[in-house]
Amino acid sequence: MARRTPSQSRSAKRTGATSPRARATRGGTVARKSGDAAHAAQVAEFQANYPADRQRKDLYPFTISGLPIKPLYTPEDVADMDLARDLSVPGEYPFTRGVHPTMYRGRMFTMRQFAGFGTARETNARFHYLLSHGQTGLSIAFDNPTIMGYDSDHPKSHGEVGKCGVAIDSLADMEVLLEGIDPAAVSTSMTINGPAPIMFAFYLANAEKRGVPFSKLRGTLQNDILKEYIAQKCWCFPPRPSLRLIVDLIEFSTKHVPQWNTISVSGYHIREAGSTAAQELAFTIADGFTYVDECLARGMDVDDFAPRLSFFWNSHLDFFEEIAKLRAARRIWARHMRERYGAKKRESWLMRFHTQTAGCSLWDKQPENNIMRTAFEALAAVLGGTQSLHTNSMDETIALPSDKAVKIALRTQQIIAHEIGVTETADPLAGSYYVESLTNKLEAQAEEYFRRIQDMGGVVAGIEKGFFQRELNAAAYVYQQEMERKQRVIVGVNEYVEPNEKLDIEILQIGEEVEVQQKAQLEQLRATRDNARCTAALLALSAAARTAPGEVNLMEKILDCARAYATEGEIRNAMREVFGDYVESAEF
Repeated sequence: MARRTPSQSRSAKRTGATSPRARATRGGTVARKSGDAAHAAQVAEFQANYPADRQRKDLYPFTISGLPIKPLYTPEDVADMDLARDLSVPGEYPFTRGVHPTMYRGRMFTMRQFAGFGTARETNARFHYLLSHGQTGLSIAFDNPTIMGYDSDHPKSHGEVGKCGVAIDSLADMEVLLEGIDPAAVSTSMTINGPAPIMFAFYLANAEKRGVPFSKLRGTLQNDILKEYIAQKCWCFPPRPSLRLIVDLIEFSTKHVPQWNTISVSGYHIREAGSTAAQELAFTIADGFTYVDECLARGMDVDDFAPRLSFFWNSHLDFFEEIAKLRAARRIWARHMRERYGAKKRESWLMRFHTQTAGCSLWDKQPENNIMRTAFEALAAVLGGTQSLHTNSMDETIALPSDKAVKIALRTQQIIAHEIGVTETADPLAGSYYVESLTNKLEAQAEEYFRRIQDMGGVVAGIEKGFFQRELNAAAYVYQQEMERKQRVIVGVNEYVEPNEKLDIEILQIGEEVEVQQKAQLEQLRATRDNARCTAALLALSAAARTAPGEVNLMEKILDCARAYATEGEIRNAMREVFGDYVESAEF
């Protein structure tokens, strides 16, 4: 069938011509009511005659969250939905359909590949490689010692330096990491939590040295310590002083770095630890409420800090459930921010978020299959309205990704963005009975979890009582059983297995020389810096840590330490003397 040309379309409008479909629906309400009745009769007949005995033997009709999946969804499944109240339009409250009116027609999602390995020099080269191939933002992956607040020469760092991210010990490393990259031109995300104020201070001090005003910096800090106690287990201090540091950073950044997203409340790690989509949704947003409560208790105005809160979600394999989860998340956050917290600014109601495809869904068996898994997860994130996206590389279950694997992952995003037509209209799955039903059910499950968490005294109390850990353990166990029983087929793992498979992909290996180099650089740094200035800054930080929360903003003192080239470990230890350590109890 020939396409109608633009001139033919304009001619049709001038002459008043209408399509057969338009003419057929001129009956308006009467026609719709007649059609509704006929459709209801069709549905009733379908349900009465549905051949349930002819379903596949391997059928397992449940989402990963355990929601039963019906063979057919109809208007009855969304009968209670109010279109104006629950959906509205893109860019309007409650933002179910997206945070911007134009969505990707106006601005494409940011392609932000998580990157970091070895030394700052090596990761700087990877950043330039990604930017040269079309990446539009940076995302820094730190190694385990950095994530835990240890210098590369600490005994606990041995064997881990540069292995799963970049080693950053001081401002000197940050200067090398960002060499040749204008911090005012490229937004930067830093996946760091316990030591987030320290890494942020290094970043700010580097910009300051280069003459870039803080007001021009754009980026995001993960800075979400609560999910560390729940899932990832990488903390520096106990929960209460950690919350103080987070509020100090939010307060400082609100005043001095106004374009910076001060926190990225993260469901990603909760999902990687074994949660369902519903638990990821509920526990993450509950963490977000806790940060809002802490800032309000400090005396901050919700409309001053809320516009710079952001979120980070996991996009797993259950395609429609993931899309529904992201839609429900926006609606829940908007309603609570406006109705519960009384936020007046539209920007305070918006849930802006980054999404990463699910690392826990990838396998070392037939690793090329991971390319397809990642592509479908990325598509779900885009259909769910993400603002930025990271696509995992096929080899990440084996080692840090190679240049080739990283390029394939980036090209996956670019194909979704430009070739398959999903970015031309906002929220294209809106109105799907199945997707809307899932969205409503996930929202209801999240609200039930909120009530349970509130009844036990809040998120921190839930952490201390082991509630979240038990929930994750139980969910992970169920999912593992489903795989082992082959109720959930994993291609190449529990079905379609190749017993004599040979691994034939490039592997990136990090040598021990990285640790040797980092230790040598630290030794030189301590020998050449102004140690009197450094010691004075560290003592001032320790003294400030002893004050009551809100009396002295620790972010300012940490920044002074960074300027003096104090190392991450030295800054952490200055606060550890006051705050102490945290040891969780085992939960089964």
